[in-house]
Amino acid sequence: MRNAHAFTFAGQHLVARPSGALYWPSARLLVVSDLHLGKSERIARRSGPLLPPYEVLDTLTRLDEDITDTDPAAVISLGDSFDDMAAVQALDPDFHAWLRRLMAGRDWTWVTGNHDPAPLGLGGHAAEGVTCEPLTFRHIATEAGRHEVSGHYHPKAALSVRGRRVSRPCFLHDGNRLILPAYGTYTGGLRSRDAALAGLMGAQARAILAGLPMVEIPMPR
Repeated sequence: MRNAHAFTFAGQHLVARPSGALYWPSARLLVVSDLHLGKSERIARRSGPLLPPYEVLDTLTRLDEDITDTDPAAVISLGDSFDDMAAVQALDPDFHAWLRRLMAGRDWTWVTGNHDPAPLGLGGHAAEGVTCEPLTFRHIATEAGRHEVSGHYHPKAALSVRGRRVSRPCFLHDGNRLILPAYGTYTGGLRSRDAALAGLMGAQARAILAGLPMVEIPMPR
């Protein structure tokens, strides 16, 4: 069973992990997107349907495993790390301590997103985007993007296996853009056939399905 999927983007050897994290070995850089920490708290605060309040524990557990496995020198969280700005302060102190432990000794960047557009006050750096040649990291892909790594869309792709339809979060990549799946629990997804993704990605785009086993297929349109 394959527990990671290596591929090349912008001439760089990258590794897609089953969790939805991306690892760049030569830079010792781990990238995650759309953690949406505090989503169940935010929905309860706004009087929406109550969700089991375990998504922060689940998301941080997987992030801890990815960091333990790769021991990155740097981490970039590609925006929407929290479900809104109030969710940052509402997070349990034990989870704040957990995050600080994961950040310790690492160059950690919180890219701002549409859910968390301001610095989080958790340490690390806040930025609208980061360039580590030849790659540029930002929350939302741009029309003119080149060698751009982003999140925001929560892409999913589906395929048929022995008569069964399998749908999973996925990485999408073409020659210019790489879009990561949402990393957080309770984040849902947008099918790759949606016009927003079909119009953004090039004709030769590929989808790498997260989870196990990892599979790369032409992007379903």
